[in-house]
Amino acid sequence: MKRPNAIDRQIAVRVRMRRVAIDMSQEKLAAQLGVSFQQVRKYEKGINRIGAGRLQRLAEILQVPVGFFFDDISKPGTKQAQLPSYVFDFLATADGLALSRAFMGIREARERRCIVILAEAMAI
Repeated sequence: MKRPNAIDRQIAVRVRMRRVAIDMSQEKLAAQLGVSFQQVRKYEKGINRIGAGRLQRLAEILQVPVGFFFDDISKPGTKQAQLPSYVFDFLATADGLALSRAFMGIREARERRCIVILAEAMAI
């Protein structure tokens, strides 16, 4: 059995990100996929690889095109910049997704910068 690679893990994060974005539980997704919620958890953590047929079904359930799972994924040997894993980890959480939505809703660049400064100060 082939182990998940970096692309498999990035796809896994996108599955979780989309599921959280549409406010769907792992249990509900599992029921629609016909698998256990533990299996969904393994998919979302990148522990188990997601096959092509299952990825197609996930796209239908999550109401996105299959290409959604591959957007911005760079191929080895290309010059396209790959996002650091902490960005995917952050966006895969409910709080991270909510914070990024709220942050992008702030129109004033100065106000967004103040929030960044505050977060950096709190992280120390």
